[in-house]
Amino acid sequence: MTTTVTSQLGPSGLHSASQLWLLAALALPALGALLLLVTPAGWWQRWSSRVQPVTVAVGISTVTLAVTVLGTALGRPLSLSWVPSLGISFGVRSDALSGPLVVLTAAITWLCLVHLVRVRPVAGRPRALAGLILLVQTGLMGVFLATDLMQFFVFFEVALVPLWFMVAVWGSDVEETTPDGHQLITTAHRAATQFVCYTVVGSTLMLVGLLLVGLRAGTFDMALLTQRAANGWGLSTSTQLAALALIGTGLAIKVPIWPLHAWLPAAHTAAPTVGSVLLAAVMLKTGTYGLLRIAVPILPEAMVRVAPYLAGLAVAGIVIAALACLRQTDLKRMIAYGSVGHMGFVVLGISTLTPVGLTGAMLANIAHGIITGLLFFLVGALKDRYHTSALADLPRGLYGRLPRLGVLLAFAAFASLGLPGLAGFWGELFTLMGAYHPASVGSHTLPQGLFHVYLGVAVVGLVLTAAYLLRMVRQVVQGPSSGHPRHDSASTAGWVGELSGHELLVFAPLAVAALVLGLAPQLLTWLVSPWAQHLLEGVR
Repeated sequence: MTTTVTSQLGPSGLHSASQLWLLAALALPALGALLLLVTPAGWWQRWSSRVQPVTVAVGISTVTLAVTVLGTALGRPLSLSWVPSLGISFGVRSDALSGPLVVLTAAITWLCLVHLVRVRPVAGRPRALAGLILLVQTGLMGVFLATDLMQFFVFFEVALVPLWFMVAVWGSDVEETTPDGHQLITTAHRAATQFVCYTVVGSTLMLVGLLLVGLRAGTFDMALLTQRAANGWGLSTSTQLAALALIGTGLAIKVPIWPLHAWLPAAHTAAPTVGSVLLAAVMLKTGTYGLLRIAVPILPEAMVRVAPYLAGLAVAGIVIAALACLRQTDLKRMIAYGSVGHMGFVVLGISTLTPVGLTGAMLANIAHGIITGLLFFLVGALKDRYHTSALADLPRGLYGRLPRLGVLLAFAAFASLGLPGLAGFWGELFTLMGAYHPASVGSHTLPQGLFHVYLGVAVVGLVLTAAYLLRMVRQVVQGPSSGHPRHDSASTAGWVGELSGHELLVFAPLAVAALVLGLAPQLLTWLVSPWAQHLLEGVR
């Protein structure tokens, strides 16, 4: 079988600059990763006095961020025939759903690379780590920009291998205390392998489901599949249910939805700071994005039937994750479990199949990426100074000893618990409103009474979330100062103590974004709400 690539752009071909912005945003990190990972070490040593690999990565990421912003604002869709014999295409497209996530990905990647300039990993080899970060960015942006189901799957897998290396090579072993007092140690290699095993199984199931959809429909083009479903002549209900069972399981593992979340705590806790940030802030969004891009518009009849069960798993995850957080003794592990609960609100919003619920899901998606990214950066800063993230070993009284770090940590905790005026509040509010008035879709009206129960359980989860985050603030930030900072030999900042200007450069944009989106949610709602309304027109 031969693979051909032909232009499908019309008379202007590839010469339209507006069509190249998004392609450039995808190509730049890929080329940067190739430059950093493939070029010989001797070449970099020869130029080390003038060019540092991580600095080059920051430069590439800076250009990528600028191109991404321009591409989401000005770029036009681009489509190329990739494997015409199978009806598989390659394209890039940004809309109200993918645009905010693409910008989030580019921004988080830039912050991770800037962080790496001064705070080097314990395992060394910053050039390789920077190259892997750019490769992960390529995979994530490819997922959000994809126009074809097979293209979506390929990029879904691209980020898997570099993330395994990031956790296995640059991660640290995880110590865990069981309820009966036993100490368990999970090696970074084992945590990475568990992550890969879960995602590979999920990806295999998802591939079968995507093939079922594409081969039955005769096309893998997502826009065409969505249009057919909206016009009422999409796939049969039985095919949709089978496909959703397969695709949904793969996406649920990535979200992750309880009880398919077992890989997450160890992977997030073992990963280096930049790995934890990428995993939590962006990687988890590929699962919910798949539900919004594939499940709801392409498999609408199956989604209506499955929505009550999906919502039940979501609210179970919200409460169970919050209860697990109350028992955690490690800050990174607490934030990792907290992600299960926060993503549960995203899935609950999707399950309501209402414009307000889907808007809430997108708001919660973006807010979680910003806030949890900030939390992992701050916990990484604590670990750099005290060589631990265990609550029992961290000194108290950060307000008095390290006021900048203490204030930012408290701010991030309040944003995470959904304090009004901060980004985390609006996504949860819109989601709960959607659960109060779930969709009425033909003969398969979502059970309003059941969703009211889900709403009540979710509110209990919010209370428990506030409890564990306020407990963390009380234990770490408040109280009389105790303990002494120790120098971290892995840090190249050259000093310890209060946050440096470099750290503030990385942390401040996320704090500002959490505040701005909390005070002005219309920055996203004006874009997302019309999209959500239009998307649900095809759900009959």
